[in-house]
Amino acid sequence: MKQVGQNYRSGELAVLETPEPVCRPGGVLVRSHFSLISTGTELMKVTEARLSLLGKARARPDQVRKVLDSMAQQGPVATYKKAMTKLDSWTPLGYSLCGVVVEVGAGAEEFAVGDLVAAAGNEFALHAEVNWVPLNLCVPVPEGVAAEHAAFATVGAIAMQGVRRGEPQLGETACVIGLGLVGQLVVRLLVAAGVRVVGIDTVEERCRMAEAAGAVACGSPDGEGTAYVEQVLRTLTGGLGADHVFLAAGGATNGPVELAARLARDRARVVDIGKTRLDLPWNAYYEKELDVRFSRSYGPGRYDDRYELDGVDYPAGYVRWTERRNLGCFLDLLAGGTVDVGPLVSGTHPVDDAVEVYEQLRTGTLRGVGFLLEYPKVGPVEASAPDAPHRNGARVPTVAPRPARATGGRVRLGFVGAGSYASSMLLPHLARHDGVTLGPVATTRSLSAVNARRTFGFDTVTTEAEDVLCDPSVDAVFVVTRHHSHARFVCRALEEGKAVFVEKPLALTRAEVDDVLEVVERTGNDRLMVGFNRRFAPLLVDLRSRFGPVTSPVVARYLVNAGRMPSGSWYADEQLEGSRWVGEGGHFVDTLAWWVGHRPVEVSAHATVDGADLHATLRFEDGSIASVDYCTSGAARVPKETLDVSGAGRNARFENFTRATAWTGTGRDVKRALTGPDKGQRAEVAAFVEAVRGGTAMPIGLDSLVATTRATIAVAESLVSGTAVAP
Repeated sequence: MKQVGQNYRSGELAVLETPEPVCRPGGVLVRSHFSLISTGTELMKVTEARLSLLGKARARPDQVRKVLDSMAQQGPVATYKKAMTKLDSWTPLGYSLCGVVVEVGAGAEEFAVGDLVAAAGNEFALHAEVNWVPLNLCVPVPEGVAAEHAAFATVGAIAMQGVRRGEPQLGETACVIGLGLVGQLVVRLLVAAGVRVVGIDTVEERCRMAEAAGAVACGSPDGEGTAYVEQVLRTLTGGLGADHVFLAAGGATNGPVELAARLARDRARVVDIGKTRLDLPWNAYYEKELDVRFSRSYGPGRYDDRYELDGVDYPAGYVRWTERRNLGCFLDLLAGGTVDVGPLVSGTHPVDDAVEVYEQLRTGTLRGVGFLLEYPKVGPVEASAPDAPHRNGARVPTVAPRPARATGGRVRLGFVGAGSYASSMLLPHLARHDGVTLGPVATTRSLSAVNARRTFGFDTVTTEAEDVLCDPSVDAVFVVTRHHSHARFVCRALEEGKAVFVEKPLALTRAEVDDVLEVVERTGNDRLMVGFNRRFAPLLVDLRSRFGPVTSPVVARYLVNAGRMPSGSWYADEQLEGSRWVGEGGHFVDTLAWWVGHRPVEVSAHATVDGADLHATLRFEDGSIASVDYCTSGAARVPKETLDVSGAGRNARFENFTRATAWTGTGRDVKRALTGPDKGQRAEVAAFVEAVRGGTAMPIGLDSLVATTRATIAVAESLVSGTAVAP
């Protein structure tokens, strides 16, 4: 399918050929008819992408802080590679469209194949021929509303939420500063609500357009234009000023905020809808006691994954107007003729011309406020036969399972997932490996697969994991997806006779561990590796060698300064993805078990009152004991990992993959990582590839993988029970 993408590093725009997304539970697959270009938000992103790296840093200081924090924990080399991988990739554009439902996922049965819908979301309603859209970001289009007009619904919801935040009442007066696409819609909504409106914009045509939609008067923000609008306001309000001021302008100037104070009445409301500079002039806002409010995108539910992705609605009695209800309300206004967006359509262009359209908008040669991309029409959509297998359902292997065998030559790999970790920590090493061929890659998002092929040379891209798992040409599968899917994909790959490398964790529950072992026993395929990379880190391997054999019990302490979780991280969904500890803790349990050379037989754990930090104690078969302090409330720029081991007259200290010190009978021996931190991924994947190619034992035995996974889960169980737990 065709999809518009932009490379954020170079600024290049392109219409790409990408795989169609899969219809997942909780949403519908929509074939686009029209998508709306946001001449504000999207052009800001397009312009930002054309800046130098320094310019991008100035534009996004929040990202700069994240990079500095990452450098303190991971070192400059690893941070640079990760940042460049993220920058030098195709990113999607678009967030407002209208199309027809072509497939319905489980839980979204209120829709039917063939329904005309409007869809929202900058991760879902993209400039692409086909999109998967969650239930709460999709609404049916009422009879009589043209598809090209319904494509305005998302931007209409943004304007509607801004108006709701102002709480205007019948007969009041409002000023809209910025008469671009959102501002024009705000004007129309206010007029429909019986509010008298004036407007301010630098473009004469936009002022006349707003007046044609019902605004009493509009002018430019210069002296003459503002004076005219001010005079009209005095006449309308008896000298009071505007009851509401809506800031729908963008840019770096503080003019709109200062002008708002000038035009507002005493104790008026000022609502920020656009990305406006807000250096509030204290005296002006204090003297009038102005009420400054923000409007967050489409409405309540925005940025809440429980609402947007899981489909959990807010009760109307508590939250009357959610983002989905705003979308539906705007479409109802279109259907009733109360709001007309026809005059806002400044042009409709085939999606193939998207690059030229964006360039003309950027340079100003294409003028207007509403531009639509049109997609190729297809024939009528028919529902699948009742007995047709669901695209997302697990398939029974079509051939008898075969244990993985030695390839003898190049190893053909398939990837399920190619996100940030896979792209920065695994694939760069595999792409340079002489014994590897990168075959198919499956990702949830279409552009992620295209990025993986462009950067690393995969020969096939898809959005269906089964296409990789069942590919007979694939020797080994890498599973690098979100945690809740690991065990399921591992079982499927083993059933298909593949060797499997899965990123930690192998499983989130004991039941999932048992599922994996059942498949191993049933198929005879035990060719499994979990991404416990630390035991392969060169500096740590060398330190373990210098420490010497563990002939008597040792005591170890592993301090992990994990740091706070980024806002909105999928890690935070503990109900689906498991706790943060279960997701990451296996790294530290495995490292300790590898050092000691024995399995953990008992664990106990305690957490702080807020659950932010935990302390786990592990007892091993040989009597060694170890503790793991997993802390998320420490300083962001403190090194992440420190390991201390004592026993048999010897000590070792490992400091965040940069420095390793051994104290033995011969004295102190210090070594440093001269080329930056190496956490072992390169050696880890090389060992896996060689085991697949030669048919030799996996780099980590299955018993060890299972023992580590069960001990990690046991820590979480101990936190709940308050007692020691046997893995």
